[in-house]
Amino acid sequence: NSEDVRCKCICPPYKDHSGQIYNKNVSQKDCDCLHVVEPMPVPGPDVEAYCLRCECKYEERSSVTIKVNNVILLA
Repeated sequence: NSEDVRCKCICPPYKDHSGQIYNKNVSQKDCDCLHVVEPMPVPGPDVEAYCLRCECKYEERSSVTIKVNNVILLA
């Protein structure tokens, strides 16, 4: 299920740009700032410096397991 995977990038403040969290459904190999951060908040020359500050993590979850656990907890 495409909703069960995502790449989450947490980018701290940089120059006059505030910190931001970006999420996108991409493959694990594309889980990096260049593929996830859209639109890029900084101009071309600052992209590399901005991306080096971002922390990107690939996350997987099982929505079926989450739903079953919720049913058990509510029962």
